[in-house]
Amino acid sequence: MHQSLYRSWRPRTFSDMVGQDNIVRTLRNQAMSGRFAHAYLFCGSRGTGKTSAARIMAQAINCLNPQDGDPCLACEACQMLQSDATLDVFEMDAASNSRVEEIREMLEKVSYPPQFVKNKVYIIDEVHMLSTSAFNALLKTLEEPPSYMVFILATTEPQKIPATILSRCQRFDFGRISEKHIAERLALAVANRNAEPEALQLIALAAEGSMRDAWSLMDMCLGEEGDLTQARAREAMGSVDPTTLFSFVDALIAGDAARSLQWVDDIMRAGRDVQVFLRDLSTHLRQVIAAGLDGGLLRDTTDENRTRYKEQAATAPT
Repeated sequence: MHQSLYRSWRPRTFSDMVGQDNIVRTLRNQAMSGRFAHAYLFCGSRGTGKTSAARIMAQAINCLNPQDGDPCLACEACQMLQSDATLDVFEMDAASNSRVEEIREMLEKVSYPPQFVKNKVYIIDEVHMLSTSAFNALLKTLEEPPSYMVFILATTEPQKIPATILSRCQRFDFGRISEKHIAERLALAVANRNAEPEALQLIALAAEGSMRDAWSLMDMCLGEEGDLTQARAREAMGSVDPTTLFSFVDALIAGDAARSLQWVDDIMRAGRDVQVFLRDLSTHLRQVIAAGLDGGLLRDTTDENRTRYKEQAATAPT
């Protein structure tokens, strides 16, 4: 059965994680020293590695043979946690388990020491979805957790979490992953296939900082034979080709409203999504501005497009 790229390339160690170097360094050091917090809050937009980091941390602080802060993935504890063979490490999605009764049921088990590993770890994803009563129940446990207990809370909306919870957590903010890091990781996955670098850049841009979204887009763009071309990627994602964008912006610079509107009409008739067009246009304009200021500010692009950006910037009014 086909396994999605997202699942097959999901990080299993801190070394596998992309674009969160400072966070990884801190968590790795804590796992190595054994001086880790009893409550963490991982914040950030979707697909930036919050849940993956939580799972890796749960294994790292329980691993019997850690490697520079990374779980070895081979010891009895690692094998048990990877196969979900113990409830000592437990994951809960607060989006579908937000009621106080469900939290209380989970917290009742906190008083029992771990059976098979050193530390009990509870990972609560989308924690901002908990009800007020559920947060209050959680707070009581966070105030005086058992020595073996670690909570890792993950959220895309930290502003919705009560200050009383925030004050008891060690907070890490996961930033959006750069296009460069995303493209490099995608390149590893298609190293044995015919993949155009421009197609990888296109996917990395469309992912908007989410490694998970990038894998989903890659799955969508790969052909049956495994090839990945820029044309195929643009067609699959509904992106506007560079030639159209250059022509559209040329019309804007020339003040030719009729031609500009004609380009918009043509793009809409071709079935392109307006939001995707606006995203591609804003990226194009950013490149033109960068080319006019300093060529070094240009994001990764082909030599041909680099020259065209500079030429277009030279014709733009100052």
